Amino acid sequence: MDLLTITLIGLGLTGDTLAVSVTTGLSIKRIRFVEALRIAIVLAFFQALMPLLGWFLGTQIREYIIEFDHWVAFILLFLIGGKMILESLKKEGEKTEFNPLKTMVLIGIAVATSIDALVVGVSFAFIDVDIFLSIGIIWFLTFMVSMIGVFIGKKTGNLFGKKVEFLGGMILIGIGAKILIQHLLLT
Repeated sequence: MDLLTITLIGLGLTGDTLAVSVTTGLSIKRIRFVEALRIAIVLAFFQALMPLLGWFLGTQIREYIIEFDHWVAFILLFLIGGKMILESLKKEGEKTEFNPLKTMVLIGIAVATSIDALVVGVSFAFIDVDIFLSIGIIWFLTFMVSMIGVFIGKKTGNLFGKKVEFLGGMILIGIGAKILIQHLLLT
């Protein structure tokens, strides 16, 4: 898998993280740089850890599904992308108490926003990808998006969260389609 595709996957996965980061900036009026840094590091750590765990799981089952692995990668990315698009179209529910400066809340949102990355990691096991380069790119992009998101939320409010999540979903569906089409054309 080429660097551009890995980067697009990484950007696609950051939709939830951006939304959470912007919300953090909105909910904590006087967030300090060190607090934003801590949030970004934890979100990026889990966003990078989950594809590694998914890749490891996928490599364990790959030999059993090698004949249709391209379909598995396509379906997983399509479902994740579709879920992100549907989530972006939902109306805002009632506002709940949200304090990501509490360790358990931060870990909870980090895990919740990175579940999609776990599934992407499974699909990585079925295609030619450098997993360590991929998780490095995903970590870096998530970290940067998280830092930017916190400060966007602090300065401007939640203007783009749902649109970015929608775009991320479209990117993941497109990448899944690309994997499927490339494999079908090469066989």
